[in-house]
Amino acid sequence: MNEIKHKKRIFSGVQPTGNLHIGNYLGAVKNFVKFQSAGNETLYCIVDLHAITVWQDPDELRNSIRELAATFIACGLDANKSILFNQSQVSSHSELAWVFN
Repeated sequence: MNEIKHKKRIFSGVQPTGNLHIGNYLGAVKNFVKFQSAGNETLYCIVDLHAITVWQDPDELRNSIRELAATFIACGLDANKSILFNQSQVSSHSELAWVFN
């Protein structure tokens, strides 16, 4: 029997609710880069819909989303190796939440 090998798929996300700190870097983003470099299929999400469970100033949130995307890239995430996206840009997230509710 031929065994089909699949790449590991890694999916994670970070809320854009403030500047990343050393704990975010050591606990998550550093590993994001490591997983990407190991040849895994990696998808990283800016979970902006999760951020709006409490009130957010729209201009500040928009700015935080951009800053988080820039920080991901500055830390070594490569858009040619990983999928980077905003949660709110994928309508399926909200649609599935509606179904679950």
